[in-house]
Amino acid sequence: MTTTTKKSLVVLGAGTAGTMVANKLRNRLPKSDWHITVVDKTDIHDYQPGYLFIPFGMNTPEQVRKTKHAFIHDGVELVLAEVDKVDPEARSVALTDGRSLAYDYLVIASGTSPRPDQTPGMLGDEWHRSVGEFYTYDGSVALRDSLRRFRGGRLVVHITELPFKCPVAPLEFTFLADDYLKERGIRHQTEIVFVTPLDGAFTKPVASKELGHLLEERGVTVETDFMVERIDQERKVLVSYDEREVPYDQLVTIPLNMGADFVARSGLGDDLNYVPVDKHTMQSTQYPEIFALGDASNIPTSKAGSVAHFSVEIFVENFMELVAGQPMTHSFDGHANCFVESGAGKALLLDFNYDTEPLTGTFPIPKVGPMTLLKESRANHLGKLAFRHIYWNLLLPGRPMGLPAHMSMSGKIPADAA
Repeated sequence: MTTTTKKSLVVLGAGTAGTMVANKLRNRLPKSDWHITVVDKTDIHDYQPGYLFIPFGMNTPEQVRKTKHAFIHDGVELVLAEVDKVDPEARSVALTDGRSLAYDYLVIASGTSPRPDQTPGMLGDEWHRSVGEFYTYDGSVALRDSLRRFRGGRLVVHITELPFKCPVAPLEFTFLADDYLKERGIRHQTEIVFVTPLDGAFTKPVASKELGHLLEERGVTVETDFMVERIDQERKVLVSYDEREVPYDQLVTIPLNMGADFVARSGLGDDLNYVPVDKHTMQSTQYPEIFALGDASNIPTSKAGSVAHFSVEIFVENFMELVAGQPMTHSFDGHANCFVESGAGKALLLDFNYDTEPLTGTFPIPKVGPMTLLKESRANHLGKLAFRHIYWNLLLPGRPMGLPAHMSMSGKIPADAA
């Protein structure tokens, strides 16, 4: 009697992309032939878009936090441990507790994290007080408390450097802060300043123009081309490399984002620890049996949940072809869509890809919507609020959502006709 050794797929990271890919492939790969292992250092899974709402009391901390075990399908092994290093030549993953996992295929889905330690003066006695952030669970809760204590002055929202998770979130925070301060009756006592290394409000020129108008309408001062060199917590100022200074009373900063340290230790990353991949297949440019999904890769589009979702859909189809000995025929087009909270119970919706700028129109049904593209609407705001339920109940479990992975021009108005 002979026994067949199972092939091994190891997924590093049980966030959005890692959980989705493990669940979808568990449903597609024969259990008799494949062992799927997911590795993550903690059993806590946070709905990260919810961090934005916590400082304003629009989400409770409990609404954004659940256990990872609840979302990993039966038949997938979840290993709670920290990754030390990947040895791509030996096809093995070394864990910090001394264990080693062999793989036939590896998916790196370890995400990206804020690194305040990379900017001089960002960490210090005032970290999570007058120097706040909302890109972590602890930071968003601390910022909620800081905003409650805020009585007016200079509120500065600051982006350190691109790329970072959810690039519209700093703008959303600014719009929501404007609303929040009006509700508290202290907006007239507050100057809001938006500080960015970009030459405009956003990376995409069409959206940047529209979002810039919204900032102007709300009386927000925009400081562009600002590359921060250090933060002086004692003097309460941001200092740029060209020696400009932006004073603050309350700073809300988006620190430099970087990929996982083990990516660097493994020789698999660029200077920010992101894995270089083919932007259409997410396959490592160095090792054909390694893929990087979600925020862990260097693909030139937004580090956002929608990108993880759409790229995983493409990856799963390609992976099934690959393990069947066939060429990978599916190509990710960089599709991203994101809601942009603009305050007053409204939001915009952006839909774009590698080659196409955000356009006006309706989504997802042509001429019907109910959501509008690149324009504020109540329906868009309700769509964003509803997405938390969709995330926990459809997206993570890997259930069909009815949205095509590729960007569709259906319902969109071409730029030259808008």
